[in-house]
Amino acid sequence: MKQIPVIKVAELRDKETIHNLMQFYFYDFSEYIDLHVNDNGFFGQYAYLDSYWEENRRFPYLIQKEGKLAGFVLVSEVQESNNPYWSISEFFIMKRFRFDGLGKLAAHQIFEKHKGNWQVSQIEANKPAQTFWRKVIGEYTGEQYGERKEEGRVIQSFLQ
Repeated sequence: MKQIPVIKVAELRDKETIHNLMQFYFYDFSEYIDLHVNDNGFFGQYAYLDSYWEENRRFPYLIQKEGKLAGFVLVSEVQESNNPYWSISEFFIMKRFRFDGLGKLAAHQIFEKHKGNWQVSQIEANKPAQTFWRKVIGEYTGEQYGERKEEGRVIQSFLQ
């Protein structure tokens, strides 16, 4: 049975949508790192957002459920010496869509779209993200992945 696609390549006209969703993402993230709103009540810009439409190694996606906007994924191809790999730079699902399998489905579709070596990292303080990614990657790889801690991050790596 074919799975319904939940990821959609974000076009240039979707950049503002991701910028707006990024405010909710920053809000959620502020529980784990020192983020503050500015005097206008905004968290500010995501420094690399424009580069997802300017660089050929960055890939922006929207996540949808039944036609409704539910989040976004930003994927990067990292060229690290002799070890190139894919990385999920940012991953966000709005709270009303969490815990129903949408995040797992979106992640699996991203992994299928970008074959090769993967490294997915979370900040060490974000235990819920670590739990999510261990489960998602474990199911996707049949528990065939490595994990390490490095510079305040937990990193899962796998080849698919």
